[in-house]
Amino acid sequence: MIVKLKPVYPLYLNNKAAQPNTDLVVTDKYTGKPAFRTALATPDVIDEAIAGAVRAAEPMARLASFEKQAVLNHCVARFRERFDELAYALCVEAGKPINDAEGEVTRLIDTFRIAAEEAVRNYGEVQPLDISARAKGYMGMWKRVPIGPCSFISPFNFPLNLAAHKIAPAIAMGCPFVMKPASMTPLGAIIMGEVLAECDILPEGAFSILPASRDGADLFTTDERLKLLSFTGSPGVGWDLKAKAGKKKIVLELGGNAAVIVDKDADLKHALERIIFGAFYQSGQSCIGVQRIIIHEDIYDKFRAMLVKRTKTLISGDPKKRDTFIGPMISEKEAARLDGWIQEAVAGGAKLLTGGKRDGAMLEATLLENVDRKSKAYREEAFGPLAILSKFKKFDKAMAEVNDSKFGLQAGIFTRDIHQVLDAWDTLDVGGVVVNDVSSYRVDNMPYGGVKDSGLGREGVRFAMEDMSEIRNLVIRRV
Repeated sequence: MIVKLKPVYPLYLNNKAAQPNTDLVVTDKYTGKPAFRTALATPDVIDEAIAGAVRAAEPMARLASFEKQAVLNHCVARFRERFDELAYALCVEAGKPINDAEGEVTRLIDTFRIAAEEAVRNYGEVQPLDISARAKGYMGMWKRVPIGPCSFISPFNFPLNLAAHKIAPAIAMGCPFVMKPASMTPLGAIIMGEVLAECDILPEGAFSILPASRDGADLFTTDERLKLLSFTGSPGVGWDLKAKAGKKKIVLELGGNAAVIVDKDADLKHALERIIFGAFYQSGQSCIGVQRIIIHEDIYDKFRAMLVKRTKTLISGDPKKRDTFIGPMISEKEAARLDGWIQEAVAGGAKLLTGGKRDGAMLEATLLENVDRKSKAYREEAFGPLAILSKFKKFDKAMAEVNDSKFGLQAGIFTRDIHQVLDAWDTLDVGGVVVNDVSSYRVDNMPYGGVKDSGLGREGVRFAMEDMSEIRNLVIRRV
């Protein structure tokens, strides 16, 4: 199927396409040339969208479960029909290799399909209250009700699926929303708006998709009419938004510098392929991408050689070609930043095992060892194709090394020892532990989120719905 993008795309204001301007230029991240233009929301447009969401709060809350499910099922069907278009859009606006792009479209569909299932499973509970004599004859019940208008800010690295993890639960719960997609990758969310606009059952103001500059988007955070802010992005920005958000509920999905432990009993062939994927897929631009590889000393030399050999086989280039594994980073600026960290680490005594060369936004898949633990490459979030090797003797020391981070999203462990699995689950200060796979593994119905500087709250459709709701209690006295 031959896919072409339109030269101009609208924003979506209160369920309808609008073209107030064509001020946002989005580039093809591989060529660096303009790919299309889209409308840029001004503060007055954002204000109008928030007002629309407030008006839509009551009719959205009244939608029946089957009606919300019908909207979500419509999205699933339309995303399947537009699969190639969505994947190609990711290739262009995000520089994501086509195989990874198709994988993300599949996850987009999964996320909306899960939300369609959860839309009819918003359960509550009957609770006995007669715990003492004074409460004899009383009973209680509680249910979850929509929190109201929500604000969503999504990042550039998963323009479809990370937006979906906000939009789909909001519809399933019955919350109207305003969304700001990343300015560098707005098209995925715009296409979702186009599909949602086909659903007449949604009340006016149920959704707005508003590309906006960071300077012009303060209302997404500060406006008191919004009852929840869900932000996915960098830690610096996320914590700053939390400080400005006022009384609204906050969900933050932020950064990481995830580690995997490879124990001496691991299946090394399996671990190799998964770690290569986890470290370097979509040029390492994932908050749960493998940044630190902690290897048992008995297998260190062997596994290091395997990693170096396999990394050298990865093909870099045009993300639209099927054999490309490493595409461009999101911008030359980001590639230059990480390149600087790599050179700084080498100057500080690290050994460059492979990679380390940059051409514009293209940065080679890079492996380092003997990295100073005070260096930026070790302590900060690389968010690019860099992984650091180290060795351990005792498993508790490896776990301590995983925890030696201000971040705590997910960690991976390759081992056959169930006792070590349970020790890791108890000990690792992260949001999730993945056994015999990499930290970057995620299924879209599981609870996902971090601790420490990695964020607050959990995504995964059911868990996001809980954040987008309030518990409303009912007490009955039987007389």
